[in-house]
Amino acid sequence: MRKWVLGVVAAGLMAGPAAAAETPPFVFTGIPDQDESRLVERFGKVANYLEQTLGVPVRYIPVKNYPAAVTAFTNGQVQLAWFGGFTGVQARKAVPGSRAIAQGAEDAAFKNYVIANTRLGLEKGPDFPKATAGKTFSFGARASTSGRLMPEHFIRQAFPGKTPEEVYSRVGFSGDHSRTIQLVQSGAFEVGAVDYSVWDLDTKAGRVDASAVTVIWESPTFPDYQWTVRGDVDATYGQGFTEKLRQALLDLKDPAILAPFGRSRFIAVTNEAYAPLVDVGRSTGLLD
Repeated sequence: MRKWVLGVVAAGLMAGPAAAAETPPFVFTGIPDQDESRLVERFGKVANYLEQTLGVPVRYIPVKNYPAAVTAFTNGQVQLAWFGGFTGVQARKAVPGSRAIAQGAEDAAFKNYVIANTRLGLEKGPDFPKATAGKTFSFGARASTSGRLMPEHFIRQAFPGKTPEEVYSRVGFSGDHSRTIQLVQSGAFEVGAVDYSVWDLDTKAGRVDASAVTVIWESPTFPDYQWTVRGDVDATYGQGFTEKLRQALLDLKDPAILAPFGRSRFIAVTNEAYAPLVDVGRSTGLLD
């Protein structure tokens, strides 16, 4: 009898870890559009919330740049990603069956700012600032929606038949929006394009010197950031998991989690909402 009980206990001890191992951690990432400390704060809180809500281990992994986020999603290293509008388009194109499931309430009608060093003496106006021609210009990341794709589109509209390299004396890519602000603020670049929400967050954090850098143009709106999930997650985590994940994001109301995103809440979205970015990507030659 005693041997039988010990056998059952031993079997139970072995079954626990084995059972846990059957469900791998649910892993996600996000494009590095701001400084690393803010990203860790933002996504660490999301990981804790999703783990408690979904009932599976959840892990956030950082990536070095925008293409790395798309690659991690494409090769299955992550199952979920907080993408910009354009990186989401790229990822879903590479992984058939993947879905945009939620976006910030602010992302349905997003915008970018054109900012300038105050030494130029440029003032904010309703039209794209053509007086920036001949200056030095910094985009954000090469695959950024509000830091590259849409600003390039607006530049091409303002200067028909010309590329940004033909309009400006020097064109650079900072890698993220916070860095663009700092480059223009320091005078390393005279003009730049940034995500308006990062500008607002950095301003609130005291990182923007209004005497050195200012907004000179606000763009028309376009769809931007979203959560995109791979189409195979239900096969791994159980039928209905994608819907449970989507609902968890829509139900997220904690200001402490939402504030680092610069978002008030998440709302439902579909792949079709990003069709305008597909058109812009093709027209600018940034999407095949």
